[in-house]
Amino acid sequence: MTRTWPENQATDEAALARQFLDFLRKTAVLKVEGLTRAQAAAAPIHTSPKLTALGVLKHLTAVERYWLCIAGAGLDLPSLWEGDPDPSWNLEDDDTPASLIQAYREEWANAEALTKLDPAALAADGERTVRWILAHVTQETARHVGHLDLLRELADGETGE
Repeated sequence: MTRTWPENQATDEAALARQFLDFLRKTAVLKVEGLTRAQAAAAPIHTSPKLTALGVLKHLTAVERYWLCIAGAGLDLPSLWEGDPDPSWNLEDDDTPASLIQAYREEWANAEALTKLDPAALAADGERTVRWILAHVTQETARHVGHLDLLRELADGETGE
């Protein structure tokens, strides 16, 4: 998978926002690719027992589903956040790096519906602009890519952008 750094002299704010989200999404995938299921399911931080590389990917998929697809574009899809506490971090026996990377990528395709909307327009939820939702998902993804940086380093010592 090829990541492309966002355009240095961008003049289109909406395009730049999408480029940064795309870069972060692909970085998240690269942080999990190559890990075994055991490595990706490990929770090495004892105070955060659900913080696993697989859990982060499941959560990011739920984030995209809710914010970009449901609240943003108004797609009729089931939320992946139903329940309290947030179940998107919970792992199933059949969750693997490959299966969760595929699910995350499939959610990107669903989220394309939002990128066709005017960033200044009110999102489907009627409470926020499309711009706000895109910025929120980008910051959420960036925060969790930071978690994946640490989880990957703890799993196999690999570091990098």
